[in-house]
Amino acid sequence: MTETIAALKEDFSIIDEWEDRYRYVIELGRALPALAEAERTPGNKVHGCASQVWIASHEEKNGREPRLSFTGDSDALIVKGLIAIIFRLFSGKPASEILATDAGSLLDELGLREHLTPQRSNGVASMVKRIKSDAKTALESATA
Repeated sequence: MTETIAALKEDFSIIDEWEDRYRYVIELGRALPALAEAERTPGNKVHGCASQVWIASHEEKNGREPRLSFTGDSDALIVKGLIAIIFRLFSGKPASEILATDAGSLLDELGLREHLTPQRSNGVASMVKRIKSDAKTALESATA
C-alpha cells in the first residue's frame, strides 16, 4: 500500500496545473472497480457528503487482526476520484493501522485540501470518519 501512496505522490508532483490534477483525480475515479448493486444500501451510504457516496467495508480475518478493504462509488466523478485516493490510503491495511493513519496529512502533501471546496472537504472527512469507524468496530469485535 505504501508503494501506491508513493506513486500517487509522484504522479501529483509531476502534474503542475490544478486543472490537470483534477482530470487525474477523475481518471482515478473512473478506474475504481464498479460497486455491486447489492452494496448500494442505506447502511453503506456515507452521510455528510453533498454527493451520493457509498462505501462498503470488507473484513479479512487472518488470525491476529482484521484487515479491511473497501469498495465504493459516487454519483459525482471528482468525488469518485477522491474515494479512489482514500482507498489507496486505507484499503488492505490492518484495522489498527487504519485508525493510526492521518488522511489529512496525505491530502496536504498532495495539495488537495487547499483546492477542495468546503463541501468536498467535509465529504472527504465524512468518508474517512466512516472508514475509521468500520476499522474500530472490526478491531473491537476481534478482541471481544
